[in-house]
Amino acid sequence: MVKVVRRFLSPIYKVYEKRLERQIRSGPVPQHLAVIMDGNRRYAESLGLLPFEGHVKGKSTLENLSDWSQKLGIHYLTVYAFSLENFNRSQDELEPLMDLFEESFRNAGDDPRVHTNEVRVRAIGHRELLPEKVVKAIEYAEGKTKDYKNFNYNLAVAYGGRQELVRSMKNIGKRIKDGEIDVDEIDADLISSNLYTSGLPDPDLILRTSGEERISNFLLWQLAYSELYFADVFWPDMRKIDFLRAIRSFQQRKRRLGH
Repeated sequence: MVKVVRRFLSPIYKVYEKRLERQIRSGPVPQHLAVIMDGNRRYAESLGLLPFEGHVKGKSTLENLSDWSQKLGIHYLTVYAFSLENFNRSQDELEPLMDLFEESFRNAGDDPRVHTNEVRVRAIGHRELLPEKVVKAIEYAEGKTKDYKNFNYNLAVAYGGRQELVRSMKNIGKRIKDGEIDVDEIDADLISSNLYTSGLPDPDLILRTSGEERISNFLLWQLAYSELYFADVFWPDMRKIDFLRAIRSFQQRKRRLGH
């Protein structure tokens, strides 16, 4: 029944989608979009699939999102793919997920679309905790795209916002200990320059799927002035129209940056 309804509504959504996209193109879009991709496992469970199958479907959605973002002129895309807490999952889920990360980064380094559109690919997070094969795949993608400046695609893997701040403090503390800087030189810019996202603008919009309304230790420092949008759809089910609605919501807001 659900499939029949979707098939009936599909042409209607396509018309609405095109109209919405035309409207959005006449207004400002986020310079930096950050996404918490939530709901892969619940999507799989709802269909009687294995958790890994939900992650595979989520990978397709991510590829679509990257394409939608580039075509709309969003030059920075950061996605939360794997948190430090996710290491607590079972090996039956972790092992194929790591294989998927390896494959994804290898493919990104070889993808003609990445090179045609000059997309710089980077991973942020504690990569030393990842399997060697994943680290090598990350280094491959980063090396192949390091000179690109048109679009920036950042995948947060083995990432935690609090842990990122601790890392920044340790780096600054070491510089103070070594006599490179004085404690009075510590300011927001110095902290930002020691984060994984150094050199990137802070996110304008944080998009989270699955209906959950929390940040989950993602970009805690960087999202100080970000707009938040929560979509009530599992990540693998997110459509272009859901993406466009998030951008429209961003355009309709009056950003006050601190008030």
